[in-house]
Parts: sequence; structure tokens; C-alpha cells
Amino acid sequence: FFLATTRPSKSREMKATALRLLLFSLFSIKISLVMGNVMRMARYDRAANVAAAIPSPLTLGNTQLAWHRLDDGVMGGRSETTHAAIEVAGRPGIHFAGTINTNGGGFASIRAPFEAGGLSDDTSCLRIKFRGDGRTYKVLLSDGGSSGPMGGSPSWQIDLPTTKLGPEDEAQVATIPLESFVPSFGGRAALKKEDRNKFNFHASEMKQLGLMLSLRLSDGSSNPKETYGEGEFDFSLFVESIETISSGTSNAKKDDEKPKSEL
Repeated sequence: FFLATTRPSKSREMKATALRLLLFSLFSIKISLVMGNVMRMARYDRAANVAAAIPSPLTLGNTQLAWHRLDDGVMGGRSETTHAAIEVAGRPGIHFAGTINTNGGGFASIRAPFEAGGLSDDTSCLRIKFRGDGRTYKVLLSDGGSSGPMGGSPSWQIDLPTTKLGPEDEAQVATIPLESFVPSFGGRAALKKEDRNKFNFHASEMKQLGLMLSLRLSDGSSNPKETYGEGEFDFSLFVESIETISSGTSNAKKDDEKPKSEL
């Protein structure tokens, strides 16, 4: 009778001990991952990145654009941006390149401040000439303020699909109406009409231009692996020129025309 009553008790105790050990191990792993992210965040020197901005031949208004990197290291991620001012097929531009690591992150970007008024209120479109790698990037505009999840001003974003091109292929050209840019906070797009109506886009208030590769598209949906990637992978986007188009000119697109890439 004694054995029959104690054996189940010991079995339950062993199972409970094993469960506690498993929970402790999972908790330790989670703490280790969190601390790893915290340490990477602490080491990420955003001010140094801004100070090391790379001048490029590209201009906007009266500003020669100098680009600094801002990637997911700011939130503890492992992606790396390695941009440079280079020439491709004899044409100078900015090369936005690097490595995305989706383990703990998933975006890389470069940003270039410009003088207020670099975009006038009668600017209707941006025209960008580029050579891509088949991935879908994003073009960003902001007033230079914080646009993260707790930010006070949005990052205005639009997708930039690319075709994989060789050095001798004709570059792509995308004409992007400014009205097509979507307000976003930390990857969360304000798509509902009542949310979007809270924000007004004024071209003359924009002070920063950006290029980004992200696991999120401008509408907040997932960037498919076919146009983004998976795991750890390299990327490459070369931009030859960025032009502004004023409303009322013969080059401006119609109001109902969506942004697109033209070969």
C-alpha cells in the first residue's frame, strides 16, 4: 500500500521538476536574446553615423545630398548598410547596399537631410533614375523629426519596385506623385481615411529624403520574400539621379496616375 501511494507522487514531482527546468531554460534564453538586443542598441551610435555622412553627386534644391545610414541596429538588429558614392557605367550616383539579417530586425536605410524649401509647395512629383536588384525598396520623405512608433511626425513612404539589371542595361525611371506617399510611424501605415486625415503633407516642410529596404511595404503589409528576401541576404540599389517636377509642367503626371517604374 505504501509503494502504491508514493510512486505516483514521485513521478509527479519529477515531471514538475522537469517542467520547471524547461521554463527556466526558456526564460534564460529569452533574457539572453533581450540583453543581446539591448547591448546592440547601446553600441549603435546614431550620432556617429550622421557625422560620417557620405556626400554624393545627387542634389535636391540647393542641397548636395550627403547620406548617413540608419538600420535596424538602432533597435538591436543585425542588418548592416555599406553605402558609397560610386560610378556605374560611367554615371555617378549613390550606391545603397549592405546585408539584411531578419534575426531580430529586418530593415536598412540611408537618409539625406536637405534645406527647408528644397521641395517647394508646387512640387508634384519626384523622378528617380536607378538600377536595382529585383527587390522592392521604399522612398521616404520627412520633416526630420522622430517618426518611430512614439514619434510626433510621420515618415511619408512609397514603394519603389525594381528590376534586376546588369551594368549595361538601361536604368529604370520612376515618376512618383507626392500625393501617393503614405504617412507611417515605425512601419505602421495610417491607411484609414480618418487616420490619414490627421496628417497633411506639405512639400515645403520636408527636410529629409531616404531610401529603405524593409520587411514592410509602405502600406504596412509584408514585403514578399520574392521582392525582399529571407534570412540573411545582400542587397544593392544604385541611384543615378533625383529630380523634382512642378505641377503644371508638361512632365507632371495626371492626378489619377499611380507611381510606377518605366524602362
